[in-house]
Amino acid sequence: MSRAVDGSKRKNHRKKILKQAKGYWGRRGSNYKTAKDAVAKSLTYAYRDRKDRKGEFRKLWIIRINAACREIGFSYSRLIAGMEKAGIIINRKSLAWLATEDNAAFKAIAEKAKLALAGN
Repeated sequence: MSRAVDGSKRKNHRKKILKQAKGYWGRRGSNYKTAKDAVAKSLTYAYRDRKDRKGEFRKLWIIRINAACREIGFSYSRLIAGMEKAGIIINRKSLAWLATEDNAAFKAIAEKAKLALAGN
């Protein structure tokens, strides 16, 4: 059986790869052979970084919560420990939002956490 070298499926596949490599530097954007490798690598980075983004947001939330805690003379770790003892279950995303947008509510939560730590 003869080998397909320039069939429509093959052309479409190459077109797809080159379209994904559009804007890449040098031959990576125009030469199929190098574009194929560049696109494969970029897709692995994209997959990995979609997972990493979640961790980056968590770090950001913790930084915001800690900054708000320091303003009221408390540390992040003490706040989390106090909240656990007080039975307050709020995720870090919501807590960071409260710290930046609704200061009064955040301070009320921090006070409850302080009381729970002092009561022990």
